[in-house]
Amino acid sequence: MAAAVAPLGVALREATQRKLRRFSELRGKPVAAGEFWDIVAITAADEKQELAYKQQLSEKLKKKELPLGVQYHVVVDPAGAKIGNGGSTLCALRCLEKLYGDKWNSFTILLIHSGGYSQRLPNASALGKIFTALPFGNPIYQMLELKLAMYIDFPSHMNPGVLVTCADDIELYSVGECEFIRFDKPGFTALAHPSSLTVGTTHGVFVLEPFNDLEYRDLEYRSCHRFLHKPSIEKMHQFDAVYRPGNISQQDFARGDTPSLKLDSEYVYTDSLFYMDHKSAKKLLAFFEKIGTLNCEIDAYGDFLQALGPGATVEYTRNTSNVTKEEADLIDIRQRIFHLLKGTSLNVVVLNNSKFYHIGTTEEYLFHFTSDSSLKSELGLQSIAFSIFSAIPECSGNTSCIIQSILDSRCSVATGSVVEYSRLGPDVSVGENCIISGCHIIATAVLPAYSFVCSLSLKMNGHLKYSTMAFGVQDNLKKNVKTLSDIKLLQFFGVCFLSCLDIWNLQVTEELFSGNKTCLSLWNARIFPVCSSLSDSVTISLKMLNAIQNKSAFSLNNYKLLSIEEMLVYKDVEDMITYREQIFLEITLNAK
Repeated sequence: MAAAVAPLGVALREATQRKLRRFSELRGKPVAAGEFWDIVAITAADEKQELAYKQQLSEKLKKKELPLGVQYHVVVDPAGAKIGNGGSTLCALRCLEKLYGDKWNSFTILLIHSGGYSQRLPNASALGKIFTALPFGNPIYQMLELKLAMYIDFPSHMNPGVLVTCADDIELYSVGECEFIRFDKPGFTALAHPSSLTVGTTHGVFVLEPFNDLEYRDLEYRSCHRFLHKPSIEKMHQFDAVYRPGNISQQDFARGDTPSLKLDSEYVYTDSLFYMDHKSAKKLLAFFEKIGTLNCEIDAYGDFLQALGPGATVEYTRNTSNVTKEEADLIDIRQRIFHLLKGTSLNVVVLNNSKFYHIGTTEEYLFHFTSDSSLKSELGLQSIAFSIFSAIPECSGNTSCIIQSILDSRCSVATGSVVEYSRLGPDVSVGENCIISGCHIIATAVLPAYSFVCSLSLKMNGHLKYSTMAFGVQDNLKKNVKTLSDIKLLQFFGVCFLSCLDIWNLQVTEELFSGNKTCLSLWNARIFPVCSSLSDSVTISLKMLNAIQNKSAFSLNNYKLLSIEEMLVYKDVEDMITYREQIFLEITLNAK
């Protein structure tokens, strides 16, 4: 069995490494016309996030970490109602039209959706998911560079149009030596990956038109009859989306986020990124101009792709089971999009040797960076990436992961933990499965297993301050209750939140929460102290954590307290970048 798998894995690793090498050659150099994207646009949720993204992009360009001669833009969602990544797509198209007039009809455009607050991976909340650090490269690669590297072959085989992708996923693929993925057909074109039926329930699934060619290929161009968005397994069978071994050459397909599909398992083809030609983009833009303002969440996948293909029907427009907040306009807008796009073709590029990884939660982040995951060998992820630390023995299986950090050789980091952009002194002990980000710990400190500790620089009334969020990596920051009497249902580090407040000597009042008073969660609970130094800030937040662990009182009464929600409003991006830069320079000098 393993012998059959090996060539696929090797081919995928080699294809990935080739793309990384090619991107590395373009970093910091002007690109020739047609060699790379004309425009790279990143979406942001609000003006604060927009500014943070612009600051980081300008820093990257200054340090020659990105190809030059490309237009990099940050497109912000309008203030007001949440509009989803479909709404963000429409806003981005309008922004490009304003900036370039008719010229954009000849451009290849990469549009990356990065407008969320990353509540399931909060070390990406302040600076953005697209700027999440990865454990390889010098300088360290972030998600932005990885995306640009993995799509390096696309622009030169693409007609003018827009490629739409998300900031927290990774698509790896291998095709024949002389083959390239072409985006040259009218309408929409989407990538498809073989996946288990379980994975299909949380993704889009393609119902493909019949295909006569029985020979197995890494790359196949197919037509889609209809697109199902997060369907049940029953629905996949009902619409003939399910393939069985024997439909195709006996291959052991691998899917990034699940174990390899076995030869006897059924599979479906699921979505990742998609492309729309310029004509389709113009059609959507004209529709957006006509409606003026959007007051509901539109999903670029569910609401655009479900309207495509000859088998598309209008029923899905009434299905609101996957919608976070149902607005009055939603069904009407969906139906208008359906009628606008109906009859447009959905071309599918089937990538039989491909993987799709998602790194949007603390669990996924820790798994892919520290366990013996296949992503590690495909990307060449390192246990110690651009850091000073001599204590990790390289062994197979689980390890810890250190990214752009300076650790005293006497400090200890247990397996399964990630430390990024931090300085840890000699008497620091990090338990297993922790995430430590942006911290400076000089004093003796024990970080309990499964701790999440992330420090932010803040600008408050013109003064530089610091605050450190600390909780359990498994805590659900999005879980919310409507009333104060229900906050006993929230959990902090596995302990009833009400008991925690008692330990910290905090009163249960409306003042305990920022923002919406009918949506109470760990995200908007004012429990994190503001301090004048980074190291003090970490020390005090660790005392909070240890008080919960040891069930011993630690009063927070004398501190100015913020919620994570408020920290993001006060964040000082410039100071956080400066702190990372200081670490970078020290590591560079040490290497010399």
